[in-house]
Amino acid sequence: MSKNKVIVLSVLQAGLSVAEAARRYGVGRQWVHTLLARYRAEGEAGLEPRSRKPRSNPSRTAEPLRARALELREELLTLGMDAGPVTIAWHLENEGLRPPSPATIHRILHDAGLITPEPRKRPKSSYRRFEAAQPNETWQSDFTHWALADGTDTEIISWLDDHSRYLLHTTAHPRITGDIVVDTVLSTINTYGLPASTLTDNGMVYTTRLAGGRGGRNRFETLIASLGITQKNGSPYHPQTQGKIERYHQTLKRWLSAQSPAQDLPELNTHLLRFARIYNTERPHRALNRQTPASAYTATDKAVPATARHGAHYRIRQDTVDGTGKVSLRYAGKLRHLGIGRTHKGTRVTLIIHDENVMALAETTGETLAEFTLDPTRGYQPRKRQNPQPED
Repeated sequence: MSKNKVIVLSVLQAGLSVAEAARRYGVGRQWVHTLLARYRAEGEAGLEPRSRKPRSNPSRTAEPLRARALELREELLTLGMDAGPVTIAWHLENEGLRPPSPATIHRILHDAGLITPEPRKRPKSSYRRFEAAQPNETWQSDFTHWALADGTDTEIISWLDDHSRYLLHTTAHPRITGDIVVDTVLSTINTYGLPASTLTDNGMVYTTRLAGGRGGRNRFETLIASLGITQKNGSPYHPQTQGKIERYHQTLKRWLSAQSPAQDLPELNTHLLRFARIYNTERPHRALNRQTPASAYTATDKAVPATARHGAHYRIRQDTVDGTGKVSLRYAGKLRHLGIGRTHKGTRVTLIIHDENVMALAETTGETLAEFTLDPTRGYQPRKRQNPQPED
């Protein structure tokens, strides 16, 4: 018999007063009156313990906000985008709403049965985390496979800023070659300036380090060395070193899977242009304190190679030496003609320009063919003398 029933029976059957029953059983008189009222109204069922949960919760998320959070989850998943609580909160805020905390959004998703339990993962505290301190301090690059609608395999190369996760470049090709690596990094440098360093795996298109030095540096290694850029490579069979771009590939493939399959390379590259815009400007990043990569990339000063100067102007051009041994370059508003030498006619060259200084490299070998200091008063620019003779 429950204590509540004993108290009631002691009054109704044993004849104790309410005050005596309260004193005997160590409860307040108001509680005895409450039990008697419940017994008269509900019988013995009214004496059972009741939940202490409040009948209403003034801090409960408003139903329209809960509904919009659930709608956003569905919309983002359909688009192939990240749809976690932090991302949903960011989108709610961008819509002019005051979002609940990510923990509250997680509970909303869990209550709706939209959270799938995942196996326990290695704790984040066990990882040694590295992040560049400035934009352009380190660019990561890698490529991954993706199939067209007919099953044809393609390879997608990307360049990612380590500090901001800003997607600097992404294009699809039949196969990634050393020439494509050089072309894409030159294009990216022309748009965003020189990085202080690069970080890639040990693929032969990036480095010949694991080939035992046979054949010397490849085109990419030669180019970035000539620019004063530090080259860094991850340890073999240790993709965690390039963890940011590996994680980016997951996001890219999830998004591509949600699109209609590309019929050919031009259509796939159109998809990639759209993805880059969404990834950089419409997707908050948890590691960036809910900033987008675009806002993080533009928030601070850019790093430059140790040999470069802040404020200097850098650009890259590719050209072919003409039949007279010259290439053309616009400088100070006029076209200048740089004398490379007739022996190099027909040679494809890369021109590395920083302010008035120009270096001409052979594309295939990386050999320095000529160097110039541009004179704005002259149309023809002679090369610097490599070994000036002493005067008599």
